[in-house]
Amino acid sequence: MTSLESRITEFSQTFQLLEKEIGSLIVGMDDVVRRTLATVFAGGHVLLEGVPGLGKTLLVSSIAKALGLNFKRIQFTPDLMPSDITGTQMLSEDDLGKRRFIFKQGPVFANIVLADEINRATPKTQAALLEAMAERQVTVFDETHILPKPFFVLATQNPVELEGTYPLPEAQLDRFMVKLLVPSPSSAELKLILQRTTGATIPEVHSLMNSTMSGEIVERMKQLVREVVIAEPMYDVLVRMIAAVTPGNQYATEYTKRYIRFGPGPRGAQSVVLSAKVQALLESRINVSFEDIKAVFIPALRHRVLVNFQAEADRVMSDQILEQVRNAR
Repeated sequence: MTSLESRITEFSQTFQLLEKEIGSLIVGMDDVVRRTLATVFAGGHVLLEGVPGLGKTLLVSSIAKALGLNFKRIQFTPDLMPSDITGTQMLSEDDLGKRRFIFKQGPVFANIVLADEINRATPKTQAALLEAMAERQVTVFDETHILPKPFFVLATQNPVELEGTYPLPEAQLDRFMVKLLVPSPSSAELKLILQRTTGATIPEVHSLMNSTMSGEIVERMKQLVREVVIAEPMYDVLVRMIAAVTPGNQYATEYTKRYIRFGPGPRGAQSVVLSAKVQALLESRINVSFEDIKAVFIPALRHRVLVNFQAEADRVMSDQILEQVRNAR
């Protein structure tokens, strides 16, 4: 077995073990768990949307625990300030009585940051994560502080129809590699949830990685994702699909011309490619196929395709437009 083959096998086995461990506690979210883990190993951030009480917060904390990474949770509220996230300068006095300002790190300084109910904070506070998510650093009073490696933001949000929510700015949405919709459990899944969580003992997720090595392992798996090959014809196919959902482009579909206000940018296409590379590795392949692109096309782009008022009036969602383009290829 070649070195590359052994690395692919190790990637697949580690991924499956993580899925199994998280699945021992999380019920009815197999696809969400898989896509969240895939995004972590692709090096991106995840936005989870669903009504309260579906287990989004538990899912994120379980993933952090299984990975053995440093984890911090930030509860977003309307009165949360940017400094509550990034940290701030504080006046300190040493043993000699000399005073100086020192930087006190905020909760964003962790490997995995749970931004819980992110759309309950004001846009100003939401924007405090922009630099961290894009550049893995924060700047406070003209001083730049590097965030630990690896660094991921796993955010949860309630549907915008609920009271007390603020729509995420387009720039903020674009920082998330994928947006996943958390489904309500079926009757059978709900019964299993009740059996697992209301008895004398409640199952726990255990770390599958040595805490001193977990960051290195995750970084190594991220590097393997980058080495997956995507042929030039696959790039051409993806570029044409992106063009089909971009208003003003010569390849834009009739649905796009009628219903889309803004289409995805280059970061959206990058997200599709990286997500598709993880999909290929899970199939023990070192090259991306068209089926890989189709599998990740909607999760990677649904939050980057902004519909207009006509779409809202006709009850046309971005997923429907993306699905039409995906299935037409």
